[in-house]
Amino acid sequence: MKQFTIEPLFGSEWQLADGINIAFTNSALWMAITAILVTIFVAGGMKREVVPGRWQMAVESMTGFIDDLLEANVGKAGRKYVPYIFTLFMFILFGNLLGLVPVGLIPNVHAFTFTSHFTVTGVLAIMSFSIVLIVGFVRHGFHFFSLFVPAGTPLPMVFFIAPIEFISFMVRPFSLALRLFVAMMAGHVLLKVLASFVIAGGAGGPALGAAVGVPSFILMVAISALEILVAGIQAYVFALLTSLYINDAENLH
Repeated sequence: MKQFTIEPLFGSEWQLADGINIAFTNSALWMAITAILVTIFVAGGMKREVVPGRWQMAVESMTGFIDDLLEANVGKAGRKYVPYIFTLFMFILFGNLLGLVPVGLIPNVHAFTFTSHFTVTGVLAIMSFSIVLIVGFVRHGFHFFSLFVPAGTPLPMVFFIAPIEFISFMVRPFSLALRLFVAMMAGHVLLKVLASFVIAGGAGGPALGAAVGVPSFILMVAISALEILVAGIQAYVFALLTSLYINDAENLH
């Protein structure tokens, strides 16, 4: 599990009161790299040429994709959330993909998938959940609590359904963060296990290498391709669920 260890970099051991460590870590480094790459990607596609190039087409396609996603799930009111959902989607997507780049071929360089940590995915989920709460109360005031009572619910059932709906609502950020965290961590753990089989098979001689190492290596290639697909799917699911939760705040469905 060393691949998931958060370690301070550049000798940074900054401490606040009560032993709170604010050192610059490998996780912070890869989040910064991701933020820079997303900024470069967006900036490179903002040329607004009459005949767009491939880069501009890529940015416009991704923006249009998020715009369509919000319009389908929130309606016309969802357009104002495009910047947030687009940034959220691209940040998670780039972070997931960067964790799969084989930079380990370079000495003393190791990729770090920050989305495999619940603390990171939890903060992203709390940000989305906070937006839902702010929008809900700003737009509807205390009428927002009607979200916990589905339309047409008989009065005697309100006392049973409302607490269940409230608990379900409060669990949303936890489930949102847990889904992304588990998917990314599980894939990397599986690749690590298969890699150990390849190394052990190669060290055990030709027979063991052919019986264990070669099949494990083939499976690693297949799972690596699957992980690229999972990286995109998980970013999409996070953006989709966030848009659905925003829809509840906007329209009280």
